[in-house]
Amino acid sequence: MMSVVKIKDKTFKTSIPESKILESIKVVADRINKDMEGKNPLFLAVLNGSFIFAADLMRMITIPCQISFVKLASYEGTTSTGKITEVIGINEDLANRHVVIVEDIVDTGLTMKRMIETLGTRNPASVDICTLLVKPEKLQVELDIKYAAMSIPNQFIVGYGLDYDQEGRGLRDIYTIVE
Repeated sequence: MMSVVKIKDKTFKTSIPESKILESIKVVADRINKDMEGKNPLFLAVLNGSFIFAADLMRMITIPCQISFVKLASYEGTTSTGKITEVIGINEDLANRHVVIVEDIVDTGLTMKRMIETLGTRNPASVDICTLLVKPEKLQVELDIKYAAMSIPNQFIVGYGLDYDQEGRGLRDIYTIVE
């Protein structure tokens, strides 16, 4: 069923219903359960956007695992890159752990690439990306996204954890902007 919501100055319409989101997550969860059997993976869910996806995903993971929540902080650096992304909140020892980054959406891939580089310095056994959504048209870097629930066109979306100016995260479906 399609519905329309207004958030601040913008109007959005349903583009992916909750039932389809959950079906797609189940497919990814089943693959992780198979691939990571016996590995006790550590899921690192990136706040704020991934919290709903992470919760639904975890309820479908049947193998022993752990989850932790991290935040990315960007600040202007003095290096050539300009922006430096720091991963805040990792209290676990990542050495020889199978790490799965849980993200709501990958668009340019730049932040994800930096996050993988950062985690790599902690000597994990492996680092995989698990994202609810990916925008292939926007990717600017080569990323091996092993677990992507859905690919979407390059449109502005909200709901299911994704926000517009910190609002709309609690919507059960994913909505696309109405131009």
